Amino acid sequence: MLKDKASLKQDIFQNTTENFNQLKAVLIGIIADVRDLFGDSDDRVRLEYNDKGDYEAQITIGGDVLCFYMHTNVFKFESNNSLWRTTYCEEDETRGYVGVINIYNFLSDSIKYNRMNDSGYLIARIFVNKEGHFLVQGKRQLGFLYNDFANATLNKEGLKEIVQSAIMYTLDFDLFTPPYQDVQEVSVQDIGILSQHLNIRTGKRLGYKFQSDSDSIE
Repeated sequence: MLKDKASLKQDIFQNTTENFNQLKAVLIGIIADVRDLFGDSDDRVRLEYNDKGDYEAQITIGGDVLCFYMHTNVFKFESNNSLWRTTYCEEDETRGYVGVINIYNFLSDSIKYNRMNDSGYLIARIFVNKEGHFLVQGKRQLGFLYNDFANATLNKEGLKEIVQSAIMYTLDFDLFTPPYQDVQEVSVQDIGILSQHLNIRTGKRLGYKFQSDSDSIE
């Protein structure tokens, strides 16, 4: 059991790592394409790719940052997940073990000004199994366009579509003003360093909850 499971997890880790490296190449290409399309119409708009190490990469699209983070562990779907009732997973239980790539959305100013109290949001998770089949759990189109786990295999084109969908969701995910009562008090320390670090907590949905923000697949 130890031999089989340990080898399985190593296979999945290697497969997820290879896909994450391919994802980095896709991100570089997308930023280059967007720069070409955007041209020199507004040099204030940031379009950047940043490699943050073996398991993290970021792209900046205007006022937003999308952070792609590969978890180094392998996970098993929960026992009540509907995938276990599919023929694909019933035939081979090891297909329900996956690597995970998380996609987070942050405000670019949160990172630029090192605002440690600001909130980011998980907008999608990419699950990859030993056979390279993938499933995306996420918001809006990210949650229902990429859910054919039994047949969909992850490749460059699939990764490009996922990233493009994440960008479109992010651009439509606006920063709303927080409730007045949540910001009516600040400490002397906060206001004292505000000019340097903008320390008042900021997030796109801070204090709000919308039905569209809870749209995801189980």
